[in-house]
Amino acid sequence: MREGTAPIIRREDYQAPAYWIRTVDLSFDLDPAKTLVINKMTIERNAELPVQSLRLDGEDLNLTRVMVNGEPATFRVENDQLVLDALPDGPFTLEVRNTIAPEKNLQLSGLYTSGGGFFTQCEAQGFRRISYFLDRPDVMAVYTVTLRADAEKYPVLLGNGNLVAQGELDGGRHFAKWHDPFPKPSYLFALVAAKLVSREQKIVSRSGKEHLLQVYVRAGDLDKTEHAMNSLIASVVWDEARFGLPLDLERFMIVAVSDFNMGAMENKGLNIFNTKFVLASPATATDADFANIESVVAHEYFHNWTGNRVTCRDWFQLSLKEGLTVYRDQEFSQDMAGEASARAVKRIEDVRQLRQFQFPEDAGPMAHPVRPEQYQAIDNFYTATVYEKGAEVVRMMATLVGRRGFAKGMTLYFQRHDGQAVTCDDFAQAIADANPGSELAERLDAFKRWYSQAGTPQVTARGAYDAAARTYTLELAQTGTPNPGQPHRLPSVIPFAMGLLASDDGSALPLQLADEPGDTGTHRVLVLAEAEQRFVFVNVDREPVPSLLRGYSAPVHLDAALADTALLTLLQHDSDAFNRWEAGQQLALNRLLAALRGGSTQLDAAFIDAMRGVLRHPTLDAALKELVLTLPSETVVAEELGAEVDPARIHALREGFRLQLAQALRDDWVWAFETQAPIGGYSPDARAAGQRALVNLALSMLVLDATASGDTVWPGRAYQRFKDATSMSERFGALTALVNAHAELAAPALERFHALFADEALVIDKWFALQAGAPEPLGEGAGAVFERVRTLAQHPDFTLRNPNRARSLLMPLTLMNPAAFHRADAAGYVFWADKVVEVDAFNPQLASRLARSLDRWRLLAEPYRSAAREAIARVAARAELSDDTREIVTRSLQD
Repeated sequence: MREGTAPIIRREDYQAPAYWIRTVDLSFDLDPAKTLVINKMTIERNAELPVQSLRLDGEDLNLTRVMVNGEPATFRVENDQLVLDALPDGPFTLEVRNTIAPEKNLQLSGLYTSGGGFFTQCEAQGFRRISYFLDRPDVMAVYTVTLRADAEKYPVLLGNGNLVAQGELDGGRHFAKWHDPFPKPSYLFALVAAKLVSREQKIVSRSGKEHLLQVYVRAGDLDKTEHAMNSLIASVVWDEARFGLPLDLERFMIVAVSDFNMGAMENKGLNIFNTKFVLASPATATDADFANIESVVAHEYFHNWTGNRVTCRDWFQLSLKEGLTVYRDQEFSQDMAGEASARAVKRIEDVRQLRQFQFPEDAGPMAHPVRPEQYQAIDNFYTATVYEKGAEVVRMMATLVGRRGFAKGMTLYFQRHDGQAVTCDDFAQAIADANPGSELAERLDAFKRWYSQAGTPQVTARGAYDAAARTYTLELAQTGTPNPGQPHRLPSVIPFAMGLLASDDGSALPLQLADEPGDTGTHRVLVLAEAEQRFVFVNVDREPVPSLLRGYSAPVHLDAALADTALLTLLQHDSDAFNRWEAGQQLALNRLLAALRGGSTQLDAAFIDAMRGVLRHPTLDAALKELVLTLPSETVVAEELGAEVDPARIHALREGFRLQLAQALRDDWVWAFETQAPIGGYSPDARAAGQRALVNLALSMLVLDATASGDTVWPGRAYQRFKDATSMSERFGALTALVNAHAELAAPALERFHALFADEALVIDKWFALQAGAPEPLGEGAGAVFERVRTLAQHPDFTLRNPNRARSLLMPLTLMNPAAFHRADAAGYVFWADKVVEVDAFNPQLASRLARSLDRWRLLAEPYRSAAREAIARVAARAELSDDTREIVTRSLQD
């Protein structure tokens, strides 16, 4: 691995390419040790720029020939670039021949081998590891690709677009020729050559055209592809119905591969997926797996238009495709969930992810705007800010213009920019122009600060009721923390959804501002666009409780300073399910923070009764109950604490509260376990999944309580459920209950689980992850989880070379298990540093993601803080370190 020396790339320095590549004719003679790549391009100079050299990007290529218009060319190689001078004035052809060694490509970027087949991953800059090219997203070309390979070893040959020819060759070889009629950047190129089988389905679009859908997997996995195919069909139907965006190729293919750095990749017509997001059966996949497959399949399919047909001008615009497409897949998942409560559960899950990962990022050394201003390694900016916060920015646009207005804006966006590489500004302008007079159109320049300002805005809300005047005054104020390169934060445009509930019975109150002729219903969206604003509601007959930021209408920190009585009213009566959950979380968080600051470590009767009321509620969705009854994570508590974080203390207090809830609601948990399970055979639908989630939570609480008291009945029942389960959701839920309670039966259950699923790689990933993420026991057993992780790192089934397996052990420990990772003896940090360095030697993308685990080291109390800094400095001092990892650790250490 080369020492990291990449220059800093700045958005303000963007220049259009000096040349355009119009067509690409690629041929591959595939061989694991030495693949021949012949790249014939039609190129023309950009007439708007001065004449200059043509510089093509390349990395780890063995160059054998360069021809211009059929004649040998004069060239040179400088800093991994193929440079040609004195080129023809008009269009010309350039042929570049080189060889590569896919079997040695352990970075899994470019063309590599996995399980005896060939696969590609070219986003963001992997194509330069295949052939010399203008490897940038604003160079879009029409591709024709011919693949040649051994017919027995690689019977399936796939490329982008439509299959135009195939046949046999001498020597037991065969070929396939693919043509993609739509111009695309090189990052969307893909090929697959492997021994695969496929599930196929023909569909007819609204226009009457027939399309072939295919899901390719290894032999033996075909029975696990039904859900992925159903998800793909649903995605095609939804996108055409919701946005009028049809499938535009004769066929659409998904290919599953076990070695993959990402979740999936939207290559035009040939999506390559991590097996984790394709393979599912009731016996091997949990409800969460089924939901994730549906979401990721939809995400990659939706990229066909938002990312492929219209793509990014440069990598600073990454959220143009990713934020927009995350929003689209979230909307799809909500629509698939059906009823309002299930839609709200999906929204809650998305916000939990945002707070768990994006909020700490916004407050840490890697903080950056949704549209970054600079980067050193672009792979490091596939972040929660670009994806999840980017989706929230799109959601705010949709809120400001309405559902129909947003659809109109999408239509205008494609009318203007189909086949182009554009910017976030182009998208925002299209949504605004399609909705003249809207709040977005009127405040567009200010709204776009969401793209340029890092950090999470802090919104303070204070309300006052005047009974005599029958008015309620709501004062909103926003502030923001300065960031490097951004000393002064300007106000953001914040859509602020809200309502008012009567404090006596929780009924919804009509909303009428002082300057309005009549009420506007019981729900509305205010727009906070200044540092401070005041809203006066009139004709308020009863003292209200404000329901603020409903549906989480903007990604902000909200300080409403609501008393427990108000939060209890919201928890019991709010028509907005998100805010019911939010009220429950705030009640729990208030108690955790108070205990950490020296207050009571005992849960009060009012809180316990409120939780009992949620659990026993006759109409609340089971999934919503499970979410409300789950305490805020230790990471969220640490972020709220803000400084001098002692992970062990947070863990001890949270575990203490969890045990108290288990004990105080014991009879209620028994009732939930015995009465709330879904009836009938397994189905991954939202309602049944929610019921299983609640039953699993009840079982975990009963086993926790029993283990603490020395009772063996519930651990025994959990073990029996583990053995008899008819689905992975039930089996893994029971196993989780035993492991997380450190019950004696956990060890034999883990052993039995491994034996049952030894040949199921994705299930064994769960086995590793469960043990790495288990809560550290308190008292004399402390440290057991970390020691178990060190032991598992030597397990015969563990390897760092497979990204899924590496992540399954390392990420649950370092990202999700603070008490096990942050140790007073610094052993966790030493383990982290060793693994970052080891992985960086062959897979920088994976290493840099692992390196992010210590982003928030400055929040830690001593002795953790100094030990964490020392570990980061040790990694940064390495002479040989990739650009990806060096950027992360260097920024982490900067003051």
